[in-house]
Amino acid sequence: MTSAQAREGAVALVTGASRGIGLAVARALAESGHRLVMTARAPDGLEAAVAELRADGADAVGCTGGVADSAQAQACVALAMREFGRLDVLVNNAATNAPYGALMDVDLTRWRAAFTVNVEAALHLTQLAWRDWMGEHGGAVVNICTEGASHVGPNVGAYGTSKAALLHLTAQLAGELAPLVRVNSVSPGLIRTEMARFVWDGAEEQLAASLPLGRIGEPEDVARAVAWLVSDAAEWVTGADVLVDGGTRVRAAAPDKASSYAVHERLRATTGEA
Repeated sequence: MTSAQAREGAVALVTGASRGIGLAVARALAESGHRLVMTARAPDGLEAAVAELRADGADAVGCTGGVADSAQAQACVALAMREFGRLDVLVNNAATNAPYGALMDVDLTRWRAAFTVNVEAALHLTQLAWRDWMGEHGGAVVNICTEGASHVGPNVGAYGTSKAALLHLTAQLAGELAPLVRVNSVSPGLIRTEMARFVWDGAEEQLAASLPLGRIGEPEDVARAVAWLVSDAAEWVTGADVLVDGGTRVRAAAPDKASSYAVHERLRATTGEA
């Protein structure tokens, strides 16, 4: 996917696009010239997000429903083809952090549901995009993973394991779909989203102080990385994972930083999931 193609009306499908990272990604892609299909579960939130981008001049439509619903995924890809006649970019952002807690206590039905949302849906949507457009015309896929996919943390075993699977899926698809489709991922650290509110709310100063770059992330930090990955500036990049974490993984070497990880301290102290 090149910037020239975007100016010619390339189409992007962004999941979980009514708020947070998904909405920021949709906004960034609209600013680079993409037309948009935006998905989310909550009709009111999605309608408001689509209206916001349209007010700013974006050509955007909404497709309400959860990505775990196979029929809904098909409907969203069909909407892109019906409304715009193409589908050049897929951003698999929708996710769940449930079930939250120790794995020895996890309900396996909820465990499977997490993998359906966080892994299987990304594969299914990529299959659909490939069959309807990308397999013949090319394109770009970006999966939103997490900085925590490479290590363990308290109470987030289901989330981390599913995102580690998504990270591997990204690399596997990058090899299988080359050279027509580039497949990459972005792995955020702690971002100021509703999904992560239970971690950062009331502890921003402490959390920021534990990071080399001195602040928690904003959805726009992730969106800029996604926009780069689908642009011609990254035309020779596939199978990569772009880390957007404020220096989380290198914090041990940073001067005057606490030896313990403040995010993990918060995870041990909370019971939330979104």
